[in-house]
Amino acid sequence: MNTEFTRSRSRITGTRTATRLGETRTSTRTLGETQRRKIVARRRWRQIRRRALRTWLAVTQAVTPLGWFVLGITVLGVVLGVGLSWVEAWFVAIVGAALLLVAIPFLIGTRAYRIAIDLDRRSVVVGGEVAAVIRIQNDGARPALPAVAELPVGPALRELTIPFIGPHGTADLPARVPAPQRGLIQVGPLTVARRDPLALLRREVTWPEKHLVYVHPVTTPLPPNSAGLVRDLEGAASRRLTDSDLSFYAVREYAPGDAMRHVHWKSTAKTGTLMVRQYEESQTARVAVLFDARREEYASDEEFELGVSVAASISVQAVREGRERFVASAWAPGRVRPSVDGVEELPSRDPQQLLNAWAELEPAPDGLPFEVLATGLANSRRPLSIVAIVTGSQPELARIRRACVAFDPNVHVVAVRCELHGEPGLQRADPLTTFTVGALGDLPQLLLRSAS
Repeated sequence: MNTEFTRSRSRITGTRTATRLGETRTSTRTLGETQRRKIVARRRWRQIRRRALRTWLAVTQAVTPLGWFVLGITVLGVVLGVGLSWVEAWFVAIVGAALLLVAIPFLIGTRAYRIAIDLDRRSVVVGGEVAAVIRIQNDGARPALPAVAELPVGPALRELTIPFIGPHGTADLPARVPAPQRGLIQVGPLTVARRDPLALLRREVTWPEKHLVYVHPVTTPLPPNSAGLVRDLEGAASRRLTDSDLSFYAVREYAPGDAMRHVHWKSTAKTGTLMVRQYEESQTARVAVLFDARREEYASDEEFELGVSVAASISVQAVREGRERFVASAWAPGRVRPSVDGVEELPSRDPQQLLNAWAELEPAPDGLPFEVLATGLANSRRPLSIVAIVTGSQPELARIRRACVAFDPNVHVVAVRCELHGEPGLQRADPLTTFTVGALGDLPQLLLRSAS
């Protein structure tokens, strides 16, 4: 096998550089003995310095604030004892040194723990809680003394006491993960801390396992095929003709590009010309839910959460009924920068995925006004039959009407104004229907009223 090998000598340092298959190595075999020793000494010094730095960091991290206080008192006692010959200072120094020496054995050795975090579920509705079990197994042949475990639960830190565990024994520690507000809660990683009884020294070992809990917004079930919002979703047909929907309309002559599965063979036999089925487009399942994620459009954080719950209820109902849907907002989970038109689609393959997206959704401080988002949605040429715009109590009705004008007259627009603790109301001005929702429970009642 032929191998390209190039060697060159450095005139300045006297080192030899060998290049082989793209790798460059420097050898000191051709240097003088003195130079070679200097280079080896530098390398060893760098290794010793790195090890010393790691050891120093480990030692400083092992001393607690109380330990630093005792260490400072001990050093001060030694200084005063030597400088002023104070017996009391020597006594304080001896006591402090004894406490530190007694604390050191509590940190010696390792714990042969195997730790796993088990959650009974990965999602919960706001106000609920998740049950967690921390399973600790001692894989060592020696018993493990009690220790303290710290479990991060969102922004909080839970302290769990690990009991005495015999050789190859296990212990289960129960824990609760409360979900007071919508969002994501990270559970873990677990840290086991070893410390002396006086908490002068502390040693930590962290297990990287962690879990995410999705806290879903509160939703309400909507009446199936109820109306105003769902009036066109019951199957009222439009006059738009298509070749790929459900309602048979007529037959026509074959055109290049038509699918052969739509060929109507009986008509073909009668006319002698290849005929295909033509369908009229059903409006049963084309729903768009547009959520206004700008915080300034809502009077309070609670009102913003009401808007999230309303939008989530409408969109989840569309998913459960198998509607074609487009759920969008000014911000979507996982996006760092907004899209060009400002409309971000939320994943909605199934209710769980959609609710997870609503759990992650946050206010969009740089989001575009909902009128602009509505215009972008209208210009996207999506075949829509119903558009539900969810916003807060701050926008005026004139702005909502301007957003409605952007859509085709065949599209029925429903605007839901979330006004916390406000009086529920319903206004109609075809093709716009405006709901005023003061509480989440008002939404199903308003849908039933609009159907009558």
